[in-house]
Amino acid sequence: MLVLARKLNESIMIGDDIEIVVIDMKGDQVKLGIKAPKKIAVHRKEVYEEIQLENIAASSSKFKPEQLKDFTDFIKRNRKSKN
Repeated sequence: MLVLARKLNESIMIGDDIEIVVIDMKGDQVKLGIKAPKKIAVHRKEVYEEIQLENIAASSSKFKPEQLKDFTDFIKRNRKSKN
């Protein structure tokens, strides 16, 4: 782990396009600003971990092939009734 000391309004760069800026410091809390390309997701760690758990749960859910066929038939029926 790299440990860096930064003062208010100082920043660090990650690669060429991610900048972390110290915005504010009050007591034991530090506010950081993160400048990153839109294609890079930025989350608090606890949110990131929750997303990972949800992705694992979604990918491991089991369904029967006939359930997919029933759903496909349902969608087709609804499209026909709207036309």
